Amino acid sequence: MVATLWWGMLTGLAFVAVPSLFAKLGNPAVAGPVAAWLFAVVAKLSMGCGAGLALYLRLFIAPSLDKRMKLAMYFSVLAVLAAVVQDGVVAQQIVTARSSGGSLRVWHGLGTLLVLTQWVGALVVSWVLVSRLCETPVRCPA
Repeated sequence: MVATLWWGMLTGLAFVAVPSLFAKLGNPAVAGPVAAWLFAVVAKLSMGCGAGLALYLRLFIAPSLDKRMKLAMYFSVLAVLAAVVQDGVVAQQIVTARSSGGSLRVWHGLGTLLVLTQWVGALVVSWVLVSRLCETPVRCPA
């Protein structure tokens, strides 16, 4: 369930809330700092959810680490690394580029790619864990 909530949070904030914020406020100078704060929240939640799920997969499902579980663990770690780079490097570079007239387009593109990486990671982890539940028809949520 954590993986699905993680994916939903990423979807809601990164692909709905932030674009809506820019559309509603109309002024990037006003919407930008709020969007930056939302992306910082997204990154920190991704770090927590991804690390927690990777630890869960490693400790509690380790005896049955088939290919799908390994895939989920790797994607979870990849999403955490993307969140760390987004929050620790790219966010600061966007602020610097905005104030110094640097390459804002490049840093925004890289930030978008890193958020998309987190989103795909959360989706893969969620899909693998839900498909594991569905191996027994009685437990399948559908």
